[in-house]
Amino acid sequence: MLVHAVRNQMPRIGTRKLYHLLHRQFEERHLALGRDKLFRLLRNKGLFVVRRRSYARTTDSRHWMRKYENLVRDVTLERPEQVFVSDITYISTGRGYNYLSLVTDAGSKKIMGYALREDLSPKGCLQALEMALDNRTTEAPLIHHSDHGYQYCSKDSVEVLRNHDVSISMTENGDPYENAIAERVNGILKEEFYLSETFATHNEAAKAIEQSIQIYNTQ
Repeated sequence: MLVHAVRNQMPRIGTRKLYHLLHRQFEERHLALGRDKLFRLLRNKGLFVVRRRSYARTTDSRHWMRKYENLVRDVTLERPEQVFVSDITYISTGRGYNYLSLVTDAGSKKIMGYALREDLSPKGCLQALEMALDNRTTEAPLIHHSDHGYQYCSKDSVEVLRNHDVSISMTENGDPYENAIAERVNGILKEEFYLSETFATHNEAAKAIEQSIQIYNTQ
């Protein structure tokens, strides 16, 4: 019952996170259920989540625009709103791919801004970035880190960051590990909230994304 209550909101949440969320309730109910035992129980009940792999290219760095150096390689995260990380992931609909732009606070892991569009134009990244900047609660120095796709190198994106005195940082080699937090948040939303499914329409996808991000940020 406890597992089903969590899975109703986060359908594909993994066992480690389930245990983290529920272990206090197990103790309150005097249930001798450690993490390893929870793994076995879920596997035996057919509730074990198997991760799925799929891929669609969202980064195109073959452009003439300026690419910026990686400023976060040796940065130690000490506070929220020190580094924002941005990425784009695809969302499948009955009319083809939509593209979800996300801006995440690397310190708190909170999603600060997002936008869903039916194309890969810079507008989605710009909308997500502007939302993230509007949601800031401090004026402390901030670095914005992304890959070097043309969306992030565009004149409008760079101008917004400079106007807000945000330092611009980008990956060097296109390696996902150079933007691991952003990649991880993408994976959480798609794997644990069923955003990897195919939605009938753009509006249906947008509603599911809004609900998922609200749950992710608060729970």
